[in-house]
Amino acid sequence: MLEMTREEFEELVAEALDRIPPELMRLMDNVAVFVEDEPDPAAAKESGEEFDADLLGLYEGTPLTDRGEWYAGVLPDRITIYRGPTLRMCETREDVVAETEITVVHEIAHHFGIDDERLHELGYG
Repeated sequence: MLEMTREEFEELVAEALDRIPPELMRLMDNVAVFVEDEPDPAAAKESGEEFDADLLGLYEGTPLTDRGEWYAGVLPDRITIYRGPTLRMCETREDVVAETEITVVHEIAHHFGIDDERLHELGYG
């Protein structure tokens, strides 16, 4: 497995966020981005989803396209990028940089209401 400290990985996530066009970043609303070492089996069970130890990222929240007048006073949506699975699937630092950017874009796209099928078509699967 490729070695990279959590701080180094967090910096890659921050750099990937910096590459998102400013006009898109301005449209993001009530969302926070986190880095975790591994997906949480308890969270998967709690949400009713099947646990995936190879999950690279996760979006939890209400996409912008599904928000209505009722949407107020809620906790921020949550985007989590997982360090362990990313490092296990990548062979080089350059692979990690590329995969982290793809994962960040993929999860932000979910915030905008874009589903997995469309993301796969666009090359962000």
